Amino acid sequence: MSNKQYPRAWRDPLTGIRERVRDRIEHPWFRNSILALIILNGITLGLETSPSVVAALDGWLDKFDRAVMTIFVVEITLRLFAHGARFFRDPWSVFDFLVVAIALSPATEGFTVLRALRVLRALRLVSAVPRMRRVVGALLHAVPGIASVAALLVLIFYVFAVIATNFFGAAFPAWFGTIGESMYSLFQIMTLESWSMGIARPVMVVYPFAWAFFVPFIIICSFAVLNLFIAIIVDSMQTLADEERAGAVEQVTDATHADTAALASEIARLRDDIRELRVSVDRDRG
Repeated sequence: MSNKQYPRAWRDPLTGIRERVRDRIEHPWFRNSILALIILNGITLGLETSPSVVAALDGWLDKFDRAVMTIFVVEITLRLFAHGARFFRDPWSVFDFLVVAIALSPATEGFTVLRALRVLRALRLVSAVPRMRRVVGALLHAVPGIASVAALLVLIFYVFAVIATNFFGAAFPAWFGTIGESMYSLFQIMTLESWSMGIARPVMVVYPFAWAFFVPFIIICSFAVLNLFIAIIVDSMQTLADEERAGAVEQVTDATHADTAALASEIARLRDDIRELRVSVDRDRG
């Protein structure tokens, strides 16, 4: 039996209050105000890292931070009350709850690092901007493809690290003495950070044909494999955009079909009324 069949007095008295609180906290002005406080709190947390700014403001940053944290606690409490158990089904809500809980941890030496993580609350901006949500969704959607490319990159690193250790390890043990050192040096070369003057040219002094090793490695890793990451992410974003577009078209189509069905039903009803009216008129004439 549905709730509509119960008398109003039998319903949960908190239902109406929850609905009113939910309407308030989901109103754009409330969400925008919280986001503004998140941005301001992120700025003040950055300012707290400057001793001169902290000394100039004479404790106002700490007072503002306490006031903002009080507002955040009230906001989380209201959301918990309004949504109930559904609050923990939203990953962003759980993230907000954990960040606020960490920020309320005791200000002892062991919890100082955890309290600094309050700035992570600024990541809520991602959930408020549709385009940023689309980018995050594309990254998550592209994780399987990125994992495959990463595995391929690790394999290439391992092969070239073994070759570099065998070729250059004896003369340059600091760079290529072990596989681990070789992989770290190859990572530096892949990022193109001082790869020529810092590593390649010194090695070429001892091994003149070392360029035949470094150049193919850079072409394969820096230009070919890394571009695969970009291609996978772009393809994922395009796929999500197509799915959203298809979903919007399906919603419009369903709404159109529903309106058409309702209109057809209304027309059929009008035809029945006209038919009955004609029968009644003909009866009166006869």
